[in-house]
Amino acid sequence: MQRIGIVGLSWRQGGPEALARFTIPVDQREERLPALREAVGADEIVYLATCNRVELLFVADAHVPLRAYRPRIFEALAGRRPEPGEAPRALRAWAGEGAVEHLFCVASGLDSARVGETEVTGQVREAWHLAQRAGVSGPRCDLVMQEGLRVAAAVHKATSIAEGRTSLAEIAIEKAKERLYRTPGRLAVVGVSPMTMRCARTLAEHQYRIVVVNRSADRALGLAGEIGGIGRSLEDFRRNPDPVEVLVLATGAKTAVLGRATLERLAARTPSGEPPLLIDMAVPPDVDPADAAACALPRLGMAEIIAEAEIHRDQRVHAAADARDMIDEALLEFRQKMIEWELSPMLGALQRRYRQTAVEGVERLLAKTLPGLDDAQREAVEAWAVTLARRFAHVPSLGLRAVAMHKGLDAIDTFFSNADRTLAKEWENVRQSGRASRGQKNGRSSQEPPSLDGAPSDDETHECAGTPHTNGHAQSTTLDEKADPATPTEPSSGDH
Repeated sequence: MQRIGIVGLSWRQGGPEALARFTIPVDQREERLPALREAVGADEIVYLATCNRVELLFVADAHVPLRAYRPRIFEALAGRRPEPGEAPRALRAWAGEGAVEHLFCVASGLDSARVGETEVTGQVREAWHLAQRAGVSGPRCDLVMQEGLRVAAAVHKATSIAEGRTSLAEIAIEKAKERLYRTPGRLAVVGVSPMTMRCARTLAEHQYRIVVVNRSADRALGLAGEIGGIGRSLEDFRRNPDPVEVLVLATGAKTAVLGRATLERLAARTPSGEPPLLIDMAVPPDVDPADAAACALPRLGMAEIIAEAEIHRDQRVHAAADARDMIDEALLEFRQKMIEWELSPMLGALQRRYRQTAVEGVERLLAKTLPGLDDAQREAVEAWAVTLARRFAHVPSLGLRAVAMHKGLDAIDTFFSNADRTLAKEWENVRQSGRASRGQKNGRSSQEPPSLDGAPSDDETHECAGTPHTNGHAQSTTLDEKADPATPTEPSSGDH
């Protein structure tokens, strides 16, 4: 687990503008992930980007310290080398168990601006599946992501954290309803994305008239047909926009999709005579705030939506105590599974070494002391010796598991490194290979990680979401720490 890390930022570190610097456009992600992994120098990666979070889960190369990854990730995503001290200021970092804890909190919605929201669970799953398709995930990332999704499903099922208005999309929907109640008319959603689809479907259920706009007319017509709306291509809408009172935008484009000329046309065509309300949930924004201001159009961007979500965040965090307890329990279970996975090759080697020693001793005994035994007697003595060896090996196996749980694999390293040569060599090979070497990146390791049943299915919703840290209890370390037992650890809950 010590090789697992997360580096990234949320809306807290500079807002949507800071996120935009590290966001890979949606349509480029699968293609760019292999190059990102190579640039970072990690064995495995999963890239998660939402409208208020960008984070990279990675498994470090066995020969590279975790603290070396923050500046690498900054350069790979921002396209330039960081200035001295810039990477630690811009990007948060978690290591080992702290990284796993953070992923569990993110997937469960505990780290979201709207605490308890469920859309981020779908986004975590989508990011994992994208990494798998791109061939950059692997056994450790798969294990962390699978367990994170299982924990998220359990948290949402067993607690009341997801009750009420929990998503940023619901805030946008309420804002749109307020405006359309005051000035009835059509609403346009720009971009067929999880966020806009959620808004369009919900508003269509309340009989609002909706125009669906997308760069691809086919996708616009598909959603419009589903909700009983009108479909338009983005290019047509730019030239001749429909008269609407509200626009909800979330395209994932790298630059603004509606320029000042289109905004002026929209302002002149509203049935009420008031400027249309722009609800821009894209990062980077789909409408330049300066253009909206120049045209006197009211605009709600992610910063304003998140600010409203934060109003009641403290109360929801307090109500999430049960969810926090579930995550702590899941962390303990995950640590046990990871230790079993890491130790299993060596526990097997230990069993074989005890058996080999017993068999060699029996052979000497039979040759020198008991040469007169018949075949059945010899087999009985050999079977007894093998059984005894297995029982003797069981005792140190139990102890090694407990030592690993409480003191970490470094203590196990001391044990095997000072054992006999055969065990010391085998342990060295296991540690250097990391159970999933760089040569196995595009496939599976020779031994699959333990199965974690109960991960949720693929049919949950996706949406823009983002998150900070709750006050967790994992004994995590930061990526900047040196391997010094006297170095104080930084808790994984330091985003506040």
